[in-house]
Amino acid sequence: MPDKYTAIWISHSSISDFLACPRSYYLKNVYKDPKTGHKVQAVSPSLSLGSIVHQVVESLSILPTDKRFQTPLLEKFNQTWSKVSGKQGGFLDAKTENEYKRRGQDMLDMVTKNPGPLTKLAVKINMDLPYFWLSEPDNLILCGKIDWLEYLKDKNAVHIIDFKTGRNRQKDDSLQLPIYHLLTLNCQQRPVAGASYWYLETGPDLISKKLSDPVKSTKKILKISKQIKLARQLEHYSCPKGDKGCSYCQPFESIIKGQAEYVGTDGFRDNYLVDFSLLKTSDDSVIL
Repeated sequence: MPDKYTAIWISHSSISDFLACPRSYYLKNVYKDPKTGHKVQAVSPSLSLGSIVHQVVESLSILPTDKRFQTPLLEKFNQTWSKVSGKQGGFLDAKTENEYKRRGQDMLDMVTKNPGPLTKLAVKINMDLPYFWLSEPDNLILCGKIDWLEYLKDKNAVHIIDFKTGRNRQKDDSLQLPIYHLLTLNCQQRPVAGASYWYLETGPDLISKKLSDPVKSTKKILKISKQIKLARQLEHYSCPKGDKGCSYCQPFESIIKGQAEYVGTDGFRDNYLVDFSLLKTSDDSVIL
């Protein structure tokens, strides 16, 4: 029998980390602080904003349709924001924090006025983290948290919806929806009738995407997953830019070198505030 506790767990985020920089993958998904036994995380305003908005919106899926908006979303947001206020959310000053907080409030104000699918029936997978065996012989599990599954009663099917809080559009070759498609097919019994992104900062319109071919998606994801498995077996995680590092791995390198400020833990990850002025990279941006 395969053992899920010894398996390698693969997700959209871990695949993205690996493809961007194997060293970044290691520091975010494998490395643990020898003192605490926890993984490490570089906090940032955009990460904090996305986390809180997602928490508020996704919390509606477990409520009956007639009770979802009994408590105003903005009230929930303002209460939850305390988790990321100040340095613990990556905010160095009140002005920056207020700007990001206002963005979150504007998104939830839009959702309140244009709830769309959030007023309709939803399917909630009975797993804290949906997963299935991508390959038992290779000891690989595919997992991921799906934002929303709208139930389409007339078809007895589901519609995958992924909430986006950033300003950049997903690339056409993104594996996020294909992975969610596979998870939905394997973790509940209803067919998938569609998949969409909802860019909450843009407005109420969902952006429908063509459903991926499950067979082709599985083949592509399994190929990358085997590359990740091999890197872990060989303990070989090289940054594509060499020893100088890149914008993906340098923030985490600064953490393990003791150059970042510890700002708290969730019990699984230790959070750090990184001073990006100390990072020496030719890249003009960093993605966390």
